[in-house]
Amino acid sequence: MDKTLVTGANGLVGCAIRKLDLPNFEYVTHEDVDLTDFEKTKYIFETIKPTRVIHLAAVVGGIGGNIMHSGEYFRSNVMINTNVLECSRICGVKKLISFMSTCVFPDQCSYPLNEKDIHNGPPHPSNFGYAYAKRMLEVQSSAYRKEWNCNYIVAIPTNIYGPNDNWSLEDGHVMPSLIHRCFIAKKHKLDLTVWGSGKPLREFVFSVDIAKLAVWALDNYNEDSPIIFSSGVEISIKELVEIVTAEMKFKGKIIFDSSKPDGQFRKPSDTTKFKKYCPDFEFTSIERGVKETVNWFESNYPNVRI
Repeated sequence: MDKTLVTGANGLVGCAIRKLDLPNFEYVTHEDVDLTDFEKTKYIFETIKPTRVIHLAAVVGGIGGNIMHSGEYFRSNVMINTNVLECSRICGVKKLISFMSTCVFPDQCSYPLNEKDIHNGPPHPSNFGYAYAKRMLEVQSSAYRKEWNCNYIVAIPTNIYGPNDNWSLEDGHVMPSLIHRCFIAKKHKLDLTVWGSGKPLREFVFSVDIAKLAVWALDNYNEDSPIIFSSGVEISIKELVEIVTAEMKFKGKIIFDSSKPDGQFRKPSDTTKFKKYCPDFEFTSIERGVKETVNWFESNYPNVRI
């Protein structure tokens, strides 16, 4: 009987997988094991004896963290990924899925973003350390497949959001930081200031959808090349702000601070491969996903991860 190990189990997707309540799943967090330590990682694998692995563990941050800690993010993530994949190999894991990020794509890249393009140029300078470390997941998986016939696959999700996110105001991603800022603005009767013009477009995917797709991929996806997990549906930051503020019943003034950077205008994904495999998969609507995320945040505040 297969036993599945999930690393990074207290993170956004790890918590969503726990919510699925699947049999024969084991979960490890940073509190359980330091995955940058090879011997400790090996001990966990030898103790649990998984046959399948969903590898989510990573050292992550927003744009500020990526700029300030490029060396730390590169070093830690390369060590985590190297140890998890190597221990999976020597302990006889039959199938492993690792998660990259859309930041692995080149800064100068043609659209839509396609799986075959990840190495066709350097990533954006703001997150190059983290992005290169994540790229190495694909390289290591491919190399292990070639030499040892390891069935290691890689997924690239677009902007994931949901309960159990990192809600840092300074270093969080757009969705959780927006919800947190809106919560504070409403509580203290302040204006809500949003960075940029609100015009950029992004693809958001609810964490539970990614959890389901991770399990699907373990059962069904076996290609050497990565697969993008995205609905392909873009919404503007302005539309997102409208959805969040409506859900949170924020009645104050919304200010788009155009003196702040917008970032890339859009980063559309090529979902051709995904739709070939999962033509009938129904992604959670942004309205429903935001509702569940806001409800979770308001129910758990201030005991949230920041």
